[in-house]
Amino acid sequence: MENRMQKPMIALVILITLAAVALAAASWAASTLYQPFNPLQPQPPPPNNPRDYQFFYVAKTVISSVDIALLAFLLITNADIFRKTRSKFTFALLIFSVAFLFKDLAASPVVIWAFGYRPSGLGPFALLPDIFEFVVLLALLYLNFE
Repeated sequence: MENRMQKPMIALVILITLAAVALAAASWAASTLYQPFNPLQPQPPPPNNPRDYQFFYVAKTVISSVDIALLAFLLITNADIFRKTRSKFTFALLIFSVAFLFKDLAASPVVIWAFGYRPSGLGPFALLPDIFEFVVLLALLYLNFE
């Protein structure tokens, strides 16, 4: 009985955390995407491409940040399952979670911006891989709570 009550609470915590991460990422991306890296040494803006909308990069920042949060939850739940079962499959899922977490951290627009680079020229292809990954991570997280 206690386990049934915990699942909705965990799902609610995950949902609230994902919403908070999405809001924080959206506000950061909207305010800093094309501002210079160092105010003392302004960088030239990226070339203007009329088909390359800032929306794509703000959306990529939001989805990428939510993916990172989902991977963190997935890593925690898989570690808990592995601690209880010592399953080789769960260990493989742990490795998968860590690898994708590192990949998403390295490809995050927040990290890219922190090192002085700006995304440009990708258009909608900037966020499509993150959308597909988001769907897969939601399915894996759902299966972990089944």
